[in-house]
Amino acid sequence: MDKAALAETQGPLKQQYRDDPESAVVVLKADGDLDGSGIACRVQTAQAMVEAGLHPATGGTGELLCSGDMLLEALVACSGVTLRAVATSMGVDVRGGTIHAEGDLDFRGTLGVAKDAPVGFRAIRLSFDLDTDADADTLATLHKLTERYCVVYQTLVRSPEVTLNLDTRETAQA
Repeated sequence: MDKAALAETQGPLKQQYRDDPESAVVVLKADGDLDGSGIACRVQTAQAMVEAGLHPATGGTGELLCSGDMLLEALVACSGVTLRAVATSMGVDVRGGTIHAEGDLDFRGTLGVAKDAPVGFRAIRLSFDLDTDADADTLATLHKLTERYCVVYQTLVRSPEVTLNLDTRETAQA
């Protein structure tokens, strides 16, 4: 998709969202089930049903997906798509490249071994290695706008309110 096609595709949406801000609010959903065996959760993705389980550092075999890895994968996917869209909109030729995300987890926290150890990532690093002839100023703008418009990146940085509701099947049916 080139700059003109992107503008043609997004233009009507942008105008709609300006005219009716509530139409821009979309509820995204993910669902899983616990009906499998073992300590695992099956998650339906757009492409396939995947099964997540314990990371080897918490006693898993490594045969199932790790949700921490999935979070980093979501960050890589979102930031890559965002960078491509921003570069296209700016008219920057990005011929290719790679994206890398890594995060530091202290598994003492999630295993309840040390109360002072955090549960979750204590640091995440995201990096791009781009094949482009863009100059330093253009790359700085590309960096700033990718950071600004990447949904997963901004969600991690800004930590939205998250709630957890736990019901039993009897409660849900009542």
